[in-house]
Formats: sequence, C-alpha cells, structure tokens
Amino acid sequence: MDIELIAERIKCMREDLDISVQEMAALCGMTEERYLEMESGDVDFPFSFLNRCANRFGVDISALMTGAITSNLRTYAVERAGKGLRVDRRADFEYLHLASRFYNHRIDPLYVSVPYSIDALEKPIDTNTHEGQEFDYVLKGTLKYVVGDKTEILSEGDSIMLDSSIPHGMISITEGGSTFLAIVIKK
Repeated sequence: MDIELIAERIKCMREDLDISVQEMAALCGMTEERYLEMESGDVDFPFSFLNRCANRFGVDISALMTGAITSNLRTYAVERAGKGLRVDRRADFEYLHLASRFYNHRIDPLYVSVPYSIDALEKPIDTNTHEGQEFDYVLKGTLKYVVGDKTEILSEGDSIMLDSSIPHGMISITEGGSTFLAIVIKK
C-alpha cells in the first residue's frame, strides 16, 4: 500500500469537497496535528481512519486505496481466494478486504491473518476502536481477544460479536499463526 499516494487522495478529496481539517480531525477522533500527519502520509493510518474518511467523502474505501472510483460493481462482486484488496491496518497482520469492488457495501468483510509471536504473548495486547459493530469468526488456530477489560480465548469455529467502539484487539496463541473472518458493520 502506497501511504503517500493514499494520503494525497484523502487530501484532494477533502479539499475538493471543501471539508475543513478541523471537521475531519473531529470525525476521526484526533487532534488536527495528528490528522495532518496522516493526511500528509508522514505516518501510517489505521483502517478505521480510512473508513471514516471514505464515509465522509461519500466514496467506497477502495476509492481511497486504489483511486478506482468508477470500477465498483452494483449487483455482485466475486473475490477469488487470496485476491482481496490488501489493507494495512495493524503491523504484521495481513488484511484482505473481500468486498472492496462492490459499490456502496454496508459491511466490510476482511480475511485476517494473525502471525504468532512469542513477544506478543508477553506484552499487553494492542487495541483499537472504530464505529459500528464487528463479528469475528475464527477459521484457523486460536486467538486471545481483549474486549474492554475482558479476555477471551477463541478457537477454530468460535466467534465473537462486539461493539467496536470498545477497545479490542487480539493475538495468535497458536504457533504458525491464526486466521479469522472479520465482518465490520458500519454505523
């Protein structure tokens, strides 16, 4: 993912739509200084930032990622195995967006690969928040989830539904890593 190119698209769309930095920073829940760092491409941005920008601009998130605003499909869109749109959301995790080509989708289905790391087992789990709700279904391995102040261990076939405005995160506790299907339901 070319962070600087995506950042430039965000800046151009914001300016074209005559949206202030102040409004975008408030929408994204950050200071204007932090927003401008992301908009300039100086720092990597989380998926939630891209999602909020896309929603405010009235475009699909793939428009920000690829610049292909007119290529979205309206009736259906097929994603072949391993071919979703790569999204950089969290270091070392691999995210594939499975509906990026479908026009105006109301959910964000993501195939997520979580690496195993001994270091991660010894540190607090990194968490994030975003609007809406999230449903995660474990496909392979075992994940340790933190949601607010609660911890859950989920194995293959287990699922979790959560209010994604509550800090949440996960690590793989299976050597070789884990995978899960995340369905983010937009607000």
